[in-house]
Amino acid sequence: MLNIAHLTSAHPRHDARIFGKQCRTLADYGHRVSLVVADGRGDEERHGVQIVDAGVARGRLHRMLSSTARVYRCAVALAPDVVQLHDPELLPAGLLLQRHGCKVIFDAHEDVPRQLLGKPYLPPWTRRTLAAAYARFERQACRRLDGVITATPFIRERFERINRTTVDINNYPMPEEFGADLAWADKPLQVCYVGGLSAIRGIEELVRACELLQTPVRLQLAGAFSEPALATAMRARSGWRHVDALGQLARADVAKLLGASRAGLVTLHPTLNHLDALPVKMFEYMAAGIPVIASDFPRWRAIVEGDGDGSSACGVCVDPCDPPAIAAAIDYLAGHPDIARRMGENGRRAVRTRYNWRSQSTRLIDFYEHL
Repeated sequence: MLNIAHLTSAHPRHDARIFGKQCRTLADYGHRVSLVVADGRGDEERHGVQIVDAGVARGRLHRMLSSTARVYRCAVALAPDVVQLHDPELLPAGLLLQRHGCKVIFDAHEDVPRQLLGKPYLPPWTRRTLAAAYARFERQACRRLDGVITATPFIRERFERINRTTVDINNYPMPEEFGADLAWADKPLQVCYVGGLSAIRGIEELVRACELLQTPVRLQLAGAFSEPALATAMRARSGWRHVDALGQLARADVAKLLGASRAGLVTLHPTLNHLDALPVKMFEYMAAGIPVIASDFPRWRAIVEGDGDGSSACGVCVDPCDPPAIAAAIDYLAGHPDIARRMGENGRRAVRTRYNWRSQSTRLIDFYEHL
């Protein structure tokens, strides 16, 4: 049995990837698992995982400086055999923890250099400078660590050149979370989007698409706006009258929403970071048995459209910057329920046979065994 500590200064304590999948999988396997967070909500034990609170952070800069130090001190007190870091700012703490005899893993949730290059609010020279500086720091830190876990095969390919002990643990859903869907004939005429509401995630195009719908479909938005000005602008558009803004939902409520919807939207903009991402919401829509309307990126198209003859398609791909194309896809699925239902069944089958957490949990256990 290993004493394992997962560390985060930024993610919520019940984060689906960190707590719901990785921590619980390792605890169920018999390891002693702690999760150090920084949210000010106190300590608790849940599903066999000891959650240790390092205290709340006040803003991004305070989180990166003060919270990192407090998370590090909590980790030292736990005296773990293995530490898994979930935030880039914790990399220096990980190097220090190695001096205490810990094996340290970095979990690369995102391709941060690409993410920085895609920040539209930064001047181009600033993006390039920050991305290059972070990439250099990341290379120097991660080649000294005991291993790296990545969220996608694409990110794994980059880290394999830095650290040979690298594996991708994809953030696929747990199918059992999404079993309580309504019969297709009983579903209201609605489609849904689950996730952060921002310009780069295509929210403006979704609302503009609602202005062009030929069917009385409602768009259910489950998430919070990250840009107040964008929220004001969207609420002022005529398409907003077709939108139900639900705010952030608990996991059980997300499952209910997906089970009551006729399609799920994931029309992210074609930024460098999005092109090779594997967004969990796409696979959760599939797990819930509803067709996906996805950005027409090559990696996504291979999943959504299947073998190309339509028999295994689990949705349709569109230009995410083209509101008329998005509206046409929504209208098509709303007007062809038999096709939509068949696509949903294809997606659910693909999750049950391939894109599920069970397939990834064995990779996680094996990776720890190797350490």
